[in-house]
Amino acid sequence: MLKTAREYIESLRQLKLNLYLLGEKVEDWVNNPIIRPSTNAVAMTYKLAHEPKTEALAVTESMLTGKKVNRFNSLFKSPDDMICKVKLQREMGQRTACCFQRCVGMDGINATFSTTYEIDEKYGTDYHQRFRKWLEYIQENDLCTAGAMTDVKGHRGVAPSQQDDPDMFVHIVERRDDGVVIRGGKANITGTVNSHEMLLMPTLRMLEDDKDYAVCCAVPTDAEGITHIYGRQSCDTRKLEEGEIDVGNYGFGGHETLTVFEDVFVPWERVFMNGEYDFSIMLVERFAAYHRQSYGGCKPGIADVLIGATASMADYNGVRRASHVRDKIGEMIHLSETIHACGLACAHQGWKTKAGNYQSDILLSNVCKLNTTRFPYEITRLAEDIAGGILVTTPSEKDFRHPQIGKIVDKYLKGDPAYSTEDRYRMLTLIHAMCFGVVAPSYHTESMHGAGSPQAQKIMIERETDMEAKQRFARSIAGIDQREDPLG
Repeated sequence: MLKTAREYIESLRQLKLNLYLLGEKVEDWVNNPIIRPSTNAVAMTYKLAHEPKTEALAVTESMLTGKKVNRFNSLFKSPDDMICKVKLQREMGQRTACCFQRCVGMDGINATFSTTYEIDEKYGTDYHQRFRKWLEYIQENDLCTAGAMTDVKGHRGVAPSQQDDPDMFVHIVERRDDGVVIRGGKANITGTVNSHEMLLMPTLRMLEDDKDYAVCCAVPTDAEGITHIYGRQSCDTRKLEEGEIDVGNYGFGGHETLTVFEDVFVPWERVFMNGEYDFSIMLVERFAAYHRQSYGGCKPGIADVLIGATASMADYNGVRRASHVRDKIGEMIHLSETIHACGLACAHQGWKTKAGNYQSDILLSNVCKLNTTRFPYEITRLAEDIAGGILVTTPSEKDFRHPQIGKIVDKYLKGDPAYSTEDRYRMLTLIHAMCFGVVAPSYHTESMHGAGSPQAQKIMIERETDMEAKQRFARSIAGIDQREDPLG
């Protein structure tokens, strides 16, 4: 059954999360003014499944049951499915101008599906069937899944098993007849408060000493022993103030949590990796490729909003026709479309796994993400350039609404008289929110660290490149090896 957006929000009320925000336990997170915009963003993923315009992007046929399912809960059956994924993500970025939180779960589902198949193939385990059964449950109930890969990591210079505190990586502390008990922390986890389930995955290559850390499993977000600590966002308490202009993106937002597992029990039917350390890197690399491809959808979609806001500010300031402004906006478009082109290329070059779903091209996925660690910074720089210094010095909405000084603010903050001061105000605060983080996290910072920081992509790009072939081409052209005869 495909939930409506309203049904999704109502389903969250049934959860009993152990959640903390700003030092206080949150009981009603669905209506919390800081959290609710992020819930609205996820609700849009459900809304699009019922709109005629977007249904083909947001809904697909389940590879497991043949029924209609939300694409965020689907397995990729072809390169076309991955193309639809990227286009859906762009649509979502355009509609929310923020992180809509379900991509990590979708990408984790696909990586775990193919990896469990190959673990079973080598070891004779039954992880793949367990995972299929769990995924059917997710699809049948149209649940939202948060992917959880990033461990808190502690001392980055040593392996999980060498940490002074073993809880720096999620690990198995007890194996019982009916399941396992896990402990540890995951950081920067997207959308947990708005999700029904979490899919936990290892975060890096494991060695034999790390086998207790090689764990993949699914847990409800409100399982006993789980604590969620809501991450701070720049300007987040603006959402607690009266009015809406100062917030910028009033309706939508994202969120991350520090999520801690204190002796959480996981039944065997929800365990999909239990010490098979040699497969941890396969799961990590496949997930990373999917998720780095995802940035070819969401980031151009968000950029579409930022570019539109920047062009509007050029109108409001009366400089839209200036050649240097047009040049800068053209550069913003070029950078955004380059990221999108990479995301589509990853899908076109995708390949079929042994499990039957399709994997995005690993090399091009990493190129896509490496571009994303750079281009949004230039896009936001240009947006700030065109918007002007008033972007960070604007008086508050309360000043603007004040019966006396409001008239002064209205008079002196007007730009082109063809446009109202309030419209200029609203566009400035939207750009401020997107560039400085109130929509969580900021457009450029999340582009840098989400799905791995730049060095991770560089390592994979070097690893996936056939350098011997490139050198062979060069030797042949240079005449060091035999040149190819074009005639025969």
